[in-house]
Amino acid sequence: MSRVAEGFPAAPLPRSRDLEVLRSAATGCAACALVSTGTRTVFGEGRSGATIMLVGEQPGDSEDRAGRPFVGPAGRILDEALEGAGIDRGRVYVTNAVKHFKWTPRGKRRIHAKPNGVEIAACRPWLDAEIEAVRPGLIVCLGATAAQALLGKDFRVTRHRGEVLRLDRGTPVTATVHPSSILRAPDADRAAAMEAFVHDLRTAATRAPG
Repeated sequence: MSRVAEGFPAAPLPRSRDLEVLRSAATGCAACALVSTGTRTVFGEGRSGATIMLVGEQPGDSEDRAGRPFVGPAGRILDEALEGAGIDRGRVYVTNAVKHFKWTPRGKRRIHAKPNGVEIAACRPWLDAEIEAVRPGLIVCLGATAAQALLGKDFRVTRHRGEVLRLDRGTPVTATVHPSSILRAPDADRAAAMEAFVHDLRTAATRAPG
């Protein structure tokens, strides 16, 4: 069950599972303290019935400013990897476990900060609603935060990368690295890291029903 941060109201989740209704309602969410750090709610993007749903951690600085998921440097890595895997981004649903940008100041820059368990749990109803609305054939978690949000805090991408598990509702889920990890990789290792990421996405595409 999702927790609500102390002193914050529950997410204003509508009964509808229409993506546009959910997106509109999410703009008013103030279920945790991140409402005061992010410029806006960054909801998922894509269509209902998408075969694959990609779930990342949270929007970054570029995403917070644009109001769209995966449009910054990590998004460019994701786009390149999807193309390499033969997956049309327009045919997948892309979202994050947390819908507001958490950051710490460093001079004039806003530096990513990892969301905590309460913040992830406060946003979980939106992620669950997206899964119900999209009905994906396969969910691909990008990184540890997304994987642990859906599969439990003991899940380790390093140990279970590429395995296919199932949510309680039966939806198959697999996990790979977050594309930002490729940006952080040493130059000598980046090509191999990208190749492995593309391989994971290509394998996921073959496992997605429909």
